[in-house]
Amino acid sequence: MMILEEISTSLIMWFFYPLIPCLLIDGVALLPAPQNLSVQSINMKHLLMWSPVTMPGEITHYSVEYQGEYESLYMSHVWIPSSRCSPTKVPECDVTDDITATVPYNLRVRATLGSQNSAWSTLMHPFNRNSTFLTPPGMEVTKDGFYLVIKLEDLGPQFEFLVAYWKREPGSKEHVKTVRSRGVPVHLETMEPGAVYCVKAQTFVKAIGRHSAFSQAECIKVQEETFPLVLALTAFAGVVLILVVLLSIWKMGQLLRYSCCPAVVLPNTLKITSSPQKLISCRREEVEACATTVLPPEELFRTWI
Repeated sequence: MMILEEISTSLIMWFFYPLIPCLLIDGVALLPAPQNLSVQSINMKHLLMWSPVTMPGEITHYSVEYQGEYESLYMSHVWIPSSRCSPTKVPECDVTDDITATVPYNLRVRATLGSQNSAWSTLMHPFNRNSTFLTPPGMEVTKDGFYLVIKLEDLGPQFEFLVAYWKREPGSKEHVKTVRSRGVPVHLETMEPGAVYCVKAQTFVKAIGRHSAFSQAECIKVQEETFPLVLALTAFAGVVLILVVLLSIWKMGQLLRYSCCPAVVLPNTLKITSSPQKLISCRREEVEACATTVLPPEELFRTWI
């Protein structure tokens, strides 16, 4: 009989023990705590995730808190609510803005349903942002005339890029350039017509002293662009021709002007300033038209005497 009672007691405890956290009132936990906490960190973007706590017909909220090295050592293990996820309805939290130093961070989550709170679930191992996974940057390689141009994706202010480029030919030297412009086209080199140039890039984060692998090389060929040269030469020849035509018209105008109305210069002996009859009569209102008065020989001789 005693054996049966012990077996019955053991079965009852085995059945009800898992339900104790959900049955406590005015105690610690009315809701099951979130489970399976993990951090997914790619390119310095840190996302804390956990398994959702589901209650039929109810919406569960979650609170997220973090504790860095400073809070742990110098602030008596104080926990700080996450700036983005206190509270949140989804079972994840972007803690990028909370992780501001390259030190271990503790993270914890609890569920809330009305006035009921679950116990806190803490990340099993502290998270350090230097463990983030860095991917090669997305890039676009183009040409602007004879300039080799690259445009890199914007990954944030902490990122800079190492860009390697070379002319694809035997014995060609690889050049490396540090690019800090994000999302802005950058000229790398002046290309030779007919040559093929290749480019690859990797990200570098100075805050954690790490860089990604290089991206796949992208190559671009510069064609022999003869049409712009012919167009430039044609335009130059047209300008020269226009100048020649304008100069010719100006010269013809000068010739016609002096042929129709030549400037006559008389000797001083033929200039009579006191005579009422002048040798040259010019009207002030007709500056361009000038008529020369021709006197009979006998009159000219008399005036000279």
